[in-house]
Amino acid sequence: MIRVLSVFGTRPEAIKMAPIVRALRAAPGEFESLICVTAQHRTMLDQVLEVFALKADVDLDLMVPGQTPAGIAAGILDRLPPLLRRVRPDVILVQGDTTTTFGAAFAAFLERVPTAHVEAGLRTGDRWQPFPEEMNRVLTTRIAAMHFAPTPAARDTLLGEGVPAGDVFLTGNTVIDALLQTVRTDYRFRTPSLAALDPLRRLVLVTTHRRESFGAPLRSICEAVRDLAGRFPELQFVLPVHPNPEVKRTVETLLCDLPGMHLVAPVDYLEFVHLMNRAHLVLTDSGGVQEEAPSLGKPVLVLREVTERPEGVAAGTAMVVGTDRDRIVGAASELLTSPDAYARMANAVNPYGDGRASERIVTALATRYA
Repeated sequence: MIRVLSVFGTRPEAIKMAPIVRALRAAPGEFESLICVTAQHRTMLDQVLEVFALKADVDLDLMVPGQTPAGIAAGILDRLPPLLRRVRPDVILVQGDTTTTFGAAFAAFLERVPTAHVEAGLRTGDRWQPFPEEMNRVLTTRIAAMHFAPTPAARDTLLGEGVPAGDVFLTGNTVIDALLQTVRTDYRFRTPSLAALDPLRRLVLVTTHRRESFGAPLRSICEAVRDLAGRFPELQFVLPVHPNPEVKRTVETLLCDLPGMHLVAPVDYLEFVHLMNRAHLVLTDSGGVQEEAPSLGKPVLVLREVTERPEGVAAGTAMVVGTDRDRIVGAASELLTSPDAYARMANAVNPYGDGRASERIVTALATRYA
């Protein structure tokens, strides 16, 4: 059997890797599938594992108070190589652009274990935005032996950087697989504040957590949300507050006292998927949400200056509005007041996949390592 070690450590990685792990385990006799988590994010990672009924075979348990990307990378390089020497996988799977992604790929390289990179080829072209994710994925590309590109544009980027065509596989994005396996029409929220939302009032979902937005940009985002709440008092706003102290302090200071504003602790994946489904409009700096929300017909305003997912912008499902207060308020106000503008975004075709990305990845692995 082909021994595959999947290494991930954050909530977004777990969401996008879960359908692949399930697909590997659904191919009996072909694969031995093992999971190693770094726990770069502890609680939010564990929530996703529970939703998808997955259990880690090895838990590096790296998360500590006040952690830094350098500390996470150092911990991976210290603890993962002994595991690789003991397990000797045929290939490791990593996903996306986290410090876990690059750290695991580099550790595998040092042990001469091939890396397969899920969601490869995304780029902003700016090494500082998003930080440190852009450099994480660029360096992972240099290491990886197989590259699973979610879109034609990502594939073309890899080929343009000199990656051999035989090592690049156009698969779609596994986040769509996860979404379609999860969303239900009869879902009822378990979080009390979400269960109490008025079903007759429009809801705006806001998520923000990026490191490059800490400080003035994050304050500007929160001030824009505050303006929108004042301009549209009939709306409900839900903002799951990221546990990072910098995010939590800023969000709670600027938004805690507003009518219709629901600041909630991070919810698990199941709750969040159905929160997106309930929303009328999504404001986010998350990469995954840029891919997920359009599959549910929700317009997305991207709270970043650049995005590595230009396909959504080109298709009309997303609009980059940055962190400028007036620009955010203007774009959101148009979508909230113009049915035509809203319909153009809500009805645009999502370019991120058909829900079969995991199947294509497993087929490629079987062909390469059989």
